Amino acid sequence: MSFWPTKEHWSVDIPLRTEHYLCPALEETGFVALTPYAGEIPTEEWESLEYMDWKSGGDTNFAPLASADGTLDCRGFWDKGKTDKDALWTPNAEKAPTLKAYVDSIGANFGRVRIIKLEPQDHETALRSFHRDDNNRFNPAGTGWVVRTWIELTDDPDSYMLLMDLDEDRLPIRETERRVPLPKYSRFVVDTQRLWHVVVHNGDKPRYGLITSVECTPHLQGWIDSQVPAFA
Repeated sequence: MSFWPTKEHWSVDIPLRTEHYLCPALEETGFVALTPYAGEIPTEEWESLEYMDWKSGGDTNFAPLASADGTLDCRGFWDKGKTDKDALWTPNAEKAPTLKAYVDSIGANFGRVRIIKLEPQDHETALRSFHRDDNNRFNPAGTGWVVRTWIELTDDPDSYMLLMDLDEDRLPIRETERRVPLPKYSRFVVDTQRLWHVVVHNGDKPRYGLITSVECTPHLQGWIDSQVPAFA
């Protein structure tokens, strides 16, 4: 029988949004697709970084570009008494000027900024790592909700991010399944504290992507509006 989360899964204990601002673009589905990244990102900006053996969503390693204190640390900011905002650039960021400039160009308060390296995993294997993110621990009421934005760095059109909304027990709803393909430079924003998610990587080489935690504000909503496809 296929794995499926139960009420004992650790994600069930993660709270839903309370008194925080959420960008209207994410209110309905928790997801918004952006136009592909326009430009080129040199491969050495993500291949030459220092990676940490940190498991999340499968057989993964992470290269932190920004962390709670500027060190090469993959842990949640709550370990240092912070919410996932007000990050400091790490030494890795010096090797990734294009990616650093991109994050700065969003103009939002950002938290964790990381390159994920994910080894191949099929749907069944990936589902065992299905989860929600604890993005807003210690986040003061009345401030912006923390969500995440992605750029796919490798070209993996047969791989996809698997998303599902949650029911009243905070468990995933099969009927809400969405599969977001991952061609090179595809971009999207996800409320990963709301949506269950994991990447199914149907490739034969590692996939790489940039993940940035950002605070929802009217400015971020304006940035999203400027980045969505014209037909959206």
